[in-house]
Amino acid sequence: MADADQYCQEKAAPRGSDLYYSLLFLAPEKRRALTAFHALCRELDDVADDCRDAQVARLKLAWWGEEIDRLFAGAARHPVGRALAPLAAAGAIGREEFREIIEGTAMNLEIIAYPDFNTLQLYCRRTAGMACQIMAQLLGGQERATIGYAQELGVALRLTRMIRDVGTDARRGRVYLPADELAQFGVAAADIPRARASPAFRALMEHQYRRAEDHYARALAALPRADRKAQRAGLALGAIHRALLREIRRDGFQVLDRRYALTPLRKLWLAARVHAGAPMP
Repeated sequence: MADADQYCQEKAAPRGSDLYYSLLFLAPEKRRALTAFHALCRELDDVADDCRDAQVARLKLAWWGEEIDRLFAGAARHPVGRALAPLAAAGAIGREEFREIIEGTAMNLEIIAYPDFNTLQLYCRRTAGMACQIMAQLLGGQERATIGYAQELGVALRLTRMIRDVGTDARRGRVYLPADELAQFGVAAADIPRARASPAFRALMEHQYRRAEDHYARALAALPRADRKAQRAGLALGAIHRALLREIRRDGFQVLDRRYALTPLRKLWLAARVHAGAPMP
């Protein structure tokens, strides 16, 4: 099990990463559980991001669906599955939630360009929203409204990453910006992988920024006071992402040819503040 835990740590939360600092102040047992779960999410994301051949990607996703079945049958093969085995045996995680994430990931294989935000939002909720929901459950959320908080936080996190990775994703052949909004702001999808910024592109990104900020605000408004202490790790992850989002905006959305990241010290400071009880900035 130690080897499986180490694999998950390196996959999902290596030292210096956003997740590393978000989970740093948790008890070791809870930190291991959440790291293992996020390692599964990372494995699924990698299938969509790294497989150029859609058929190969579908086969890999199908394998992960089978691994989830093996996990709940007590026969997981992969290091991530073995690390998750104690949670499955204890009933702390559910098979259907994992399947929802897999099905959400499969949308990335079927949809190269999202026609509108409703379609994109469905993808966000089935992947990052469900991931944050499971994270909230593992952290010990007691109130039903905390599910709504987790879903909104997941959408906000996914939108932040999409804004950060616009250029990188486009060069991989994938544009997450809704097609109707590209048309509305007069931005050609073909210009994005060529790193052609313009006032119209910055206006489009400002629109995306405001939407992401709205989902952060909705998440905070939905989180019941009784669960705020238990959910500090998720709030810390949100604080790091939101700070990055605001930095990207201050820099004029230079996301076509620049990779943004906060310094490890700033991530540590943000996570420590939230875990000490300060509100998510």
